[in-house]
Amino acid sequence: MNYKETLDFLFRSLPMFSRVGESAFKKDLTNTLRLCEFIGNPQLKIKTIHVAGTNGKGSTSHMLAAILQTAGYKTGLYTSPHLKDFRERIKVDGKMCTESFVIDFTNRIQPMIQEIQPSFFEITVAMAFEYFSLQQVDIAIIEVGLGGRLDSTNIIKPELSIITNIGWDHMNLLGNSIEQIAFEKAGIIKESTPVVIGEYSSITKPIFEKRANELHAKIHWANDDRWISDFTISAHHIEISVAEKRNDERINYQLDLPGIYQTKNLLTVLSAIEILQLNKWNIEIKDIQNALAHTKKINGLHGRWEVLKEKPLLVLDVAHNEDGIMQLVRQIELVGAQEVHIVIGMVKDKEIEKVLDLLPKKARYYFTKAPIPRALDEKLLMQEANKKNLVGNCFPDINEAVQNALYHAKENDLVLVCGSVFVVGEVNL
Repeated sequence: MNYKETLDFLFRSLPMFSRVGESAFKKDLTNTLRLCEFIGNPQLKIKTIHVAGTNGKGSTSHMLAAILQTAGYKTGLYTSPHLKDFRERIKVDGKMCTESFVIDFTNRIQPMIQEIQPSFFEITVAMAFEYFSLQQVDIAIIEVGLGGRLDSTNIIKPELSIITNIGWDHMNLLGNSIEQIAFEKAGIIKESTPVVIGEYSSITKPIFEKRANELHAKIHWANDDRWISDFTISAHHIEISVAEKRNDERINYQLDLPGIYQTKNLLTVLSAIEILQLNKWNIEIKDIQNALAHTKKINGLHGRWEVLKEKPLLVLDVAHNEDGIMQLVRQIELVGAQEVHIVIGMVKDKEIEKVLDLLPKKARYYFTKAPIPRALDEKLLMQEANKKNLVGNCFPDINEAVQNALYHAKENDLVLVCGSVFVVGEVNL
């Protein structure tokens, strides 16, 4: 197979969660373990950091990778899903894995595909571990796909575990309570391995503490060490002043990820870096500041309050669940646009009503859908939105919706594309 044929095989022959949803999720690590054993257990040959959480794990992973790269470490980065190119999932020092590697790996793993019929995600996790091992990375940042305890990535023995936050998402798979969801995320905590908790509540804190105590893992609560003393947002950057609680020292950071929610992710990242420094990783403050100012350039992160155009302001954001949309609405208020145009598409298994309840009533809506089986039909989305007094038109094609929004938008308006990673990934401008 050539590269295109290989991707067609991976996308169409293997159950893929992003396309079909729950039926592709394997609540068992057996397939991943067998795949990795078949290729020599590459996950045991590399140092890793494991990142889970309802929201923010992608941004946190990219910022950590950028910092480690800037400090001179050869750094792997595994994230999902991808926006444009499958190889975005597997990067070393910001560069995607090669097409030839994807072809070769898929060919070599064929006997196991025939024998155990793994999911698309199980294959890509094994592929990432193999690539990082062959590239002899100093460390790899591994983002959890879904949940934690039974996620395919959860066969590593990391230097550090990170849980960014707990919120409502994937309840059909992770449980219908915050306690159950927290339990699943806490499943990445490992024996005698430090863990950073980005955000916690009175409900989730005891769950994390119980799991950590059982495994003799030291917990670091990111919000207990530092706090955000001030921040200023512009179109392409956010300036953040962080206060150290132990001495009240203020340190300033500029992030090229200008979403307000990055203030929370930054505290998580700084706690993680401090633990690495204590464990003899040579990372200086100038490395941290330089990397955070250029994360998008270093690692190619897209879709996090990504500004494509300024007059009118055109922004892409992959926010798709209750907590993510809450942060997005706060950002919309800070922008202070004259009128807001929202291009939105969602997938069927999200909390549609809860998301729609949060969206601004005065905005003008352009309902659409991604070209995947999981996508909610744009007409059905519009019907549900109308019940919440959200008014607009529907468009079967995402780019038609975006162009229509831009046509109606004035110079001081905001055009926001959100609701699904798969919607954002289809935007072509």
